[in-house]
Amino acid sequence: MRHVLETFGTLSRMTSTPTSPRRGTRGQVTIAHIAAKAGVSAPTVSKVINGRADVSPETRLRVETVIRENGYERSHKSVRPAPLFEVIFHELESDWALEIIMGVEAVARENDLAVVLSEMQGRRTPGRGWLEGVLARRPIGIIAVLSDLSEGQRALLRSRGVPLVVVDPTGEPLHDTPSIGATNWSGGLSATRHLLALGHRRIGVVSGPENVLCSRARLDGYRAAMDEAGVPVDPTLIRYGNFHVQEGTTEGRALLRLPDPPTAIFAGNDLQALGVYQAARELRLHIPEDLSVIGFDDLPVASWVGPPLTTVRQPLVQMAMAAARLVLRLANGEHPSQTRVELATELIVRESTAPPNR
Repeated sequence: MRHVLETFGTLSRMTSTPTSPRRGTRGQVTIAHIAAKAGVSAPTVSKVINGRADVSPETRLRVETVIRENGYERSHKSVRPAPLFEVIFHELESDWALEIIMGVEAVARENDLAVVLSEMQGRRTPGRGWLEGVLARRPIGIIAVLSDLSEGQRALLRSRGVPLVVVDPTGEPLHDTPSIGATNWSGGLSATRHLLALGHRRIGVVSGPENVLCSRARLDGYRAAMDEAGVPVDPTLIRYGNFHVQEGTTEGRALLRLPDPPTAIFAGNDLQALGVYQAARELRLHIPEDLSVIGFDDLPVASWVGPPLTTVRQPLVQMAMAAARLVLRLANGEHPSQTRVELATELIVRESTAPPNR
């Protein structure tokens, strides 16, 4: 896992101050209570709470289990969080991730905060090492992007008073985990309606991963538009892949080599759409004369690729800013009435879509 630290204000030195056992009021769970239940000393429990590395994995797991089962909450008055946001990505190497980082950085600058970036190199759930680092750094809060945390990890963060906000949750967002997303279903609907209005009926799809919520929502929007127009959905025209250029090339090539290929392709994101461009070039097809292509996200590259890409704009920077501001509200003890926020998408028509020539 890779960590990059960008500083926007003057940071105090981040050290781990042991949490001492606190005297509980009636019915309140204390560190001493957790230590007795787990069969360890109070200092060992304090080390686990503060993310110290000098505790064996077996002991740490036993203590964390007792903490989770007994609902221990640390005293927020005794330890001040470090002035930073923790942002975790499943992947960083894309313009998509850069848009998210720009949004978080904007809010960080406004509040003299720093940003720590963590990459899981394609994995969706971080491991124990990441969580230990987070507890040692004591961030104001965590923003997880297209990533997920286990129930145990979320419970441990709650017990430490570390807010968690998810951007584009991979699965159905949990009620106790605030999340920021976009109107993916509406975006898929408007993209497909646009192609149908141009006269396309053989509309292929290069979708994102089947188990990712935004992918399923965009594909459902496509299906809804096809059903609305009375056009049967051909299962052979739907392909799945990761949100990468290479996946767009591979799956686009497979679609375009069908005996009855599509006249238009709706890609799950702009990177996949660029891959479809490559597949079309390989087969000597011209866009949009021979094939219409539409993407999703509206990354900067969409406006200068040739021909400029018709796409669905997802307000990535604004989504990231909303997530960072929500983290600050939660860290200040606020309880927002709405924990699931969806920002509007918008169809941006450029030059990669046109009526079919056959």
